[in-house]
Amino acid sequence: MISTKFTELVGCAAPIQQAPNGELATMAALPIAVARAGGHGMLAALTTPASELEPVLDELAAGAGAAWGVNVIVPMTPPETVELAAQRAPLVDFHQGDPDPERVELVHRGGGLASWQVGTAREARAAQDAGCDLVVAQGTDAAGYSRGRAGTMALLQEVLDAVDVPVLAAGGIGTARGVAAALAAGAAGVRVGTRFLAAAEAGADPRYVEALVAAHAEDTVMTGRFAPPDVPLQARVLRSGLESDRAFLAGESTGAVRGVQPAAEIVRELTEGAEELLARAARLAAPAVA
Repeated sequence: MISTKFTELVGCAAPIQQAPNGELATMAALPIAVARAGGHGMLAALTTPASELEPVLDELAAGAGAAWGVNVIVPMTPPETVELAAQRAPLVDFHQGDPDPERVELVHRGGGLASWQVGTAREARAAQDAGCDLVVAQGTDAAGYSRGRAGTMALLQEVLDAVDVPVLAAGGIGTARGVAAALAAGAAGVRVGTRFLAAAEAGADPRYVEALVAAHAEDTVMTGRFAPPDVPLQARVLRSGLESDRAFLAGESTGAVRGVQPAAEIVRELTEGAEELLARAARLAAPAVA
């Protein structure tokens, strides 16, 4: 496995974090499977009431060790749910809100780590200033809703120059080559979403998986059609879903989805492949011995 500042911070073996893929990540099965495989699992709180979240947190605590976290959507997640996550989760990840020191302190008081998903270098600096332990640089390559306008690699470079905390690269990363490229650029890990949409433990609609398998990067498009009322956000979805008014969220890594796989197989494929690629690059860069 590859050791980085991220793996050391959160206690996982592989620098692979499963993205909180909306409704498909509201149950414990997927993040538990990812954590048991050596990665870092994420639960999506969304609009879940605290009373419904609590038993899921019990499952995670029993089945995933400490390598998991809860993602909350600042404008959507109920305050009592955020408070519960802050008390129970080893990591709380915030999205779709300006970095807020009070929210970060709430997590720290509960003994957890705080991260913020950002779309610009300015937002990353604000997250660090607010006390975040790490940031997630999400480019427009990603599935779902993005706050910024830059692609993942361009954003990653700016964010790495702007902050000192560990940075995860998110968006369009679904192969070992993508993982290796992000790590080589300086990321402490990657957040992978689209590949895990087709994980066996996600339980996605077979029609959704079939559409992902058939698609490539050019078959995704940004649209505001599925945004909540009065929320001017663009989401990346499959173009084929638009024809039937289905919000098939998908990142530009959809070409890497070949079918349903166990989450452990996805983690292993990405990690072992990245290790091999990075080792090969190191050999090529090594000076010749006379």
